[in-house]
Amino acid sequence: MLLPAVFYIIWDMIFTKQGVWSFNENYITGIKLYNLPIEEVLFFFVVPYCCVFIYECVRCYFPKIQRTAVGNIILNAIGILLLIYAIINHDKSYTFYTFFFNGIFILILDTSKGYFKTFNVNAFLISYLIILVPFLLINGLLTAIPVVLYNDHENLATRIYTIPVEDVFYGMLLVMMNVAGYEAHFNSPKGGIVNATNSQI
Repeated sequence: MLLPAVFYIIWDMIFTKQGVWSFNENYITGIKLYNLPIEEVLFFFVVPYCCVFIYECVRCYFPKIQRTAVGNIILNAIGILLLIYAIINHDKSYTFYTFFFNGIFILILDTSKGYFKTFNVNAFLISYLIILVPFLLINGLLTAIPVVLYNDHENLATRIYTIPVEDVFYGMLLVMMNVAGYEAHFNSPKGGIVNATNSQI
């Protein structure tokens, strides 16, 4: 969890400094790490932990959900489309970097199947659809109050209610990085757990 968190915290600090987004001082404690509210920093640990837990629950309770070629095609298609949109919108910082980083990471997963061989793409896609429900509710609240304010010159200015569409893929990359890291470490033969339904430790 630490590696994705560090990546996101640095990314967040840069974007906050550049004015891509900002935080409403009326709704935060005022405790900050450089220019980030402590609430934002903790987000990168608490939310991924919960999301990996949802992913593992999907794997444990629905063991018939296995990685398939169709799942790989869907995820790769998302990655390619994101890279295309990133190039088209290279002048919008939030759009470009979110779509670019997401697309590149998806391609890394696809070209490094040997290392991420236990990453269950089908379970991930289903898990993320589940995760989107509380995400849309909570993020909708945070952007409606608003606690987080976005500079629409740096995004597509396309909203799901009050949520920039980029947030969906910003969150997707965060969850995917954590799930992939979790699988590579804990569910590999070196990590000890063979799979989610196997009791061998």
